[in-house]
Amino acid sequence: MGTESRNPNSMNLSELSALEIVRLMNQEDAAVLTAVGECVERIAEASQCYSETLRNGGRVFYLGAGTSGGLALIDAAEVPPTFGLSDDKVIALTAEDGIYYTTNDEDDPDKAERQLREHNLTSNDFVIGLAASGSTPYVLHGLKYATSIGAKTASVACNKNSLIGQVADIAIEADTGPEVLTGSTRLKAGTAEKMILNMLSTSAMVSLGKVVSNFMVDVKPMNEKLQKRAKSIIIQITGCGEAEAEAALRQCNDSVSQAIRLIQG
Repeated sequence: MGTESRNPNSMNLSELSALEIVRLMNQEDAAVLTAVGECVERIAEASQCYSETLRNGGRVFYLGAGTSGGLALIDAAEVPPTFGLSDDKVIALTAEDGIYYTTNDEDDPDKAERQLREHNLTSNDFVIGLAASGSTPYVLHGLKYATSIGAKTASVACNKNSLIGQVADIAIEADTGPEVLTGSTRLKAGTAEKMILNMLSTSAMVSLGKVVSNFMVDVKPMNEKLQKRAKSIIIQITGCGEAEAEAALRQCNDSVSQAIRLIQG
């Protein structure tokens, strides 16, 4: 398995200086871009399923354990404030409770099914399983259950011919190869998974009309930074002044897209 193999370029890792370690890691990280680039067609296919599922009233579920689960939690948490989606539309389920990775819950073949049943998974939903190894029992059996009830499925792994890829409708397999630190898949493999999640959720939201030009027009201005961003977006799209943008935003209960429509008439 590539992600568990020893990297010939880092055999002397423990003897290197901090600068040499960082340079080596930077060099190895360059391979991630190539590995993900080889998967763009499958990523786009999954993105289309993602957006179609939400457009048709379904939900998107991420399944992950360890680093994969942590990355899934991050992406699912960022969708509502960035794109104005309700937080019950993109849901991350993990083998562990929170980000504590020291349990053996990822080996429980039934836990994902129990969680999906608790969320009343239906054939109208889309389940994306993430596992760097491509063989995590929690993810594998969760995907099998989703498939058994007719839900669409996709897998994200960092090894070719993965077990989760064999059961998913869409298999995304970014072959990132051996890690600088043997078996530490939070490194290149984790970076690849993060990149793929970024592509999936962002491109799906663009398809759903959550973006105008390259502006996030459904951003939720929940703090001072996002208030400034919201006003900036309105100003750049409409050409209005700051006072008018602020007034429109206030009148539209902080909805950027509605404020834009109000100003444009």
